[in-house]
Amino acid sequence: MVANRGYIDLQVWAKAMDLAALVYGLAPFMPKTELYGMTSQMQRAAASVPANIAEGYQRGTRKDYARFVSIARGSLAETETFLLLAARVGHLSPEAIQPALLMADELSRMLTRLKQKLDGPPAPSS
Repeated sequence: MVANRGYIDLQVWAKAMDLAALVYGLAPFMPKTELYGMTSQMQRAAASVPANIAEGYQRGTRKDYARFVSIARGSLAETETFLLLAARVGHLSPEAIQPALLMADELSRMLTRLKQKLDGPPAPSS
């Protein structure tokens, strides 16, 4: 049996990593004029989602973990906003961003459930 590796074993972290990789994959299709603008911000927001899940997990308290999950949710909303803006101004096609938006929607539900669980009473220990 493999020992628990912490946040790396979390499905929500893995999904966030998948989304970040997908967003990074869209970056080459953005205009070069946006390299230090929207492209950079979109990548940083996407990378921030799994980073905050990991940091919160390692903090050691449910309260801290819940706070970092909230920050991850904010970064996810920021990522979605940049994707939608990129499509709105014609930098990316709606078809190009659709897979990322679908993944973000699923991840949003996962983060919401995790936050609710962390905000609730601790599970009884056996």
